[in-house]
Amino acid sequence: MLTVLRWLLRIVTGALVLSFAIAVLVYYFGSRSIPDYNETHTVTGIEGRVEIVRDTADVPHIFGANDADVFFGLGFAHAQDRLWQMTIMRRTAQGRLSEVFGSATVATDELMRRFDIYGLAAQSVAAQDEKTRAALEAYARGVNEWIRIVNEQAKGRGAPEFFLFSNEIAYWQPADSLAVLKLMGLQMSDQLESEVLFARVSLLSPDWARDLFPEAPGPGVAALPPYASLAPGLDRPKEPLRYAENALSPFRRGDFAGASNAWAAAPGRSAARGSLLANDPHSAFTAPSNWYLARLELSTGGVIGATIPGFPAILLGRNANLGWGTTSSYLDDQDVFIEELNPADPTRYRTEAGWADFQTRRSIIEVADGDPVTITLRWTQNGPVLPGSHYGLASVTPPGHVAALGWTLLDGNDTTATGLLRLMKARTVEEGIEAGRDFIAPAQNLILADQDGIAMQMVGRMPARDADHQSKGRMPSPGWRPENRWHGMLPYADNPVFLDPEGGIVGNTNNKVVDRPFPEHVSYDWGDSQRVQRWQRLMQEREFHTRESFIAAQLDTVSPTARSLLPLIGAELWFTGEAAPGGTQERLRQRALGLLADWDGEMNEHLPEPLIYAAWVRALQSRLIRDELGPLAEDFIGLRPLFIERVFRDVEGAGKWCDILQSSPVETCPELARIALDDALLYLSEHHGSNPESWRWGDSHEAALDHPVLGDSPLLGWIVNIRLSTSGGDNTLMRGLTKGTEPDPFLSVHGAGYRGVYDFGDPDSSVFIISTGQSGHPLSRHYDDLARLWRRGEYIPMSLDPALARAAATGITVLEPAEGG
Repeated sequence: MLTVLRWLLRIVTGALVLSFAIAVLVYYFGSRSIPDYNETHTVTGIEGRVEIVRDTADVPHIFGANDADVFFGLGFAHAQDRLWQMTIMRRTAQGRLSEVFGSATVATDELMRRFDIYGLAAQSVAAQDEKTRAALEAYARGVNEWIRIVNEQAKGRGAPEFFLFSNEIAYWQPADSLAVLKLMGLQMSDQLESEVLFARVSLLSPDWARDLFPEAPGPGVAALPPYASLAPGLDRPKEPLRYAENALSPFRRGDFAGASNAWAAAPGRSAARGSLLANDPHSAFTAPSNWYLARLELSTGGVIGATIPGFPAILLGRNANLGWGTTSSYLDDQDVFIEELNPADPTRYRTEAGWADFQTRRSIIEVADGDPVTITLRWTQNGPVLPGSHYGLASVTPPGHVAALGWTLLDGNDTTATGLLRLMKARTVEEGIEAGRDFIAPAQNLILADQDGIAMQMVGRMPARDADHQSKGRMPSPGWRPENRWHGMLPYADNPVFLDPEGGIVGNTNNKVVDRPFPEHVSYDWGDSQRVQRWQRLMQEREFHTRESFIAAQLDTVSPTARSLLPLIGAELWFTGEAAPGGTQERLRQRALGLLADWDGEMNEHLPEPLIYAAWVRALQSRLIRDELGPLAEDFIGLRPLFIERVFRDVEGAGKWCDILQSSPVETCPELARIALDDALLYLSEHHGSNPESWRWGDSHEAALDHPVLGDSPLLGWIVNIRLSTSGGDNTLMRGLTKGTEPDPFLSVHGAGYRGVYDFGDPDSSVFIISTGQSGHPLSRHYDDLARLWRRGEYIPMSLDPALARAAATGITVLEPAEGG
């Protein structure tokens, strides 16, 4: 027996020693790709000495002899910290993920190739002005020099992920940067899905479509025809939408497309008599963040703010004279066209001038774990043909037809990059507006503030539609009819602009900004009708604003939706009857209603009320729509406050949604609200225990800053994922959009990856932050160091003072030009 124990001890000890040795070895090889920020490198491609001064937050301050050298330095810094992220974004845009990840990403690659994102980006290089092309080329040289150094000096393959997947890193090209920009535009788009959803619900009932897609407040639109009259021969849809969904897919469901907040105050509304600007763009959470902070010292002066790894510009930020931020404009920049095939020759399609040939090209997708997949790409005069298997297009495409997409992003002469680089160097609001002339897509609301004034200008091309368009762009329409086709683009002067408004405040939360009739309407599908209510109140509560009041508004967690919906849906449930016996469902309901009755709508992570509210309205919406829509209810993940309000106020007979069609009695809305509340409380009791007072919103509403590739691994996920308890919710200014599906439906998956507040009363007191750290290396201390600050609503300084940057330097990377350049 003693001998057995001795051998067991030896085996266990040996296993522990071996495990420790393996862990040390893994750490050694993995950590070799953490860059040393105090090195000097001799490089080709620069004219003079470049210094990359990193402060305590790992923000690089880049100084060079000329602008090209500074952009070289930015490419070098991006590659040091985010090389894996950059290569994955490039592969995504190219439609080449399957070469690394196998069959799981074939559907994503197929759709990316049908859009031809990378091909159009390559064409657009020639469309840029000379200075932009020079910046793109210098940036690419900087990226490539770091790749060369990694290869020659064995710096851990550049990132630990390259040990697990392909370590082949192609050199960076200017087209790669433009492709990254287009990829960002793709992630922010939702009009295609909106058209398909509207059509699918219209096939079930035009009245249902009217209720689920109500007009935003403002002038209405003439009644639309039922979709069945535009596309006859279709059956009622029976399946939910299908997507090319995986962790690496750039295709976001409509609720998770681009969103954002931005506002500015003129000097007359500022306590310090200098303009103020706040901006927090919203996107899917990921680790590392999509954003990367940087400061560039250009020939026109310093520029500081948020960049996207892969592109050489400060997309959001400020220089010494001008600050800028953006919000998603929700411009209707996409139309689905139903193209009729020639019955005698399906390789041709109908146009207004007769039958025409498709533009066709074969494309081969290499698959790591399988045979290559060959697809045929087809384009019509209206845009690329998309297969019916994506976006549920098959359900809205009649037999003998195909669906094509018109989209402003699909432009081979896209000069958006030129506009962004010109914006960085603008000094006044007027110059910023002029720089916006070069923007093509994605369309954005550009909020500007200089020393003297403020403005909001929508930038990006607006399609010129015919006033007689059959569906007003809200549903797919026959592509051969001239009234449905685009007639070029509207002039930039038609884009909405608000320059130095009388009230001294301008801003946007993705809300409706203009009340213009079709076709100058901008959109029917706006991204917000809720947050704007809270923003308006906060802006008008005080005459003079400060940096601190703008920060407080950015971090505000009061839900106007909760404040408006709870009195409506609970109108006949509050304080009803005597206290029920303990342990009963009725008693649990009374306790929950008692908590909500005293609640002010603040979505605080430490409170139970936000969790009860969120579960209740989620269960209520499901009860309202699942009976009528069946499986299509899965297409409506996010909360639709205007729909619920419309139902409970019985607007145009919408109260009929409360009646359960499959039951004999006629249910009322108060009855359905009670049933939904019981559903919610049962769910919460099963997951959080039976004591509502002990429930905590933050336990369910964690920000899921997950690694898109390694995050699902049980062991590696613990290392690479960042989970933080957070306040806020779907409709708060400090937005934390919930996942909406099981498991973990209240997980926060979409919100502000960047926050910035710029104060031109004291420019160097401006502040910013991102949601993770600067480094994409999970073993770096800068992988998640900013995440804790971000969670607590804290910021870091945003100064353009070179002396401060050097005084706080934790490392200075010096790039010396090699002999002969």
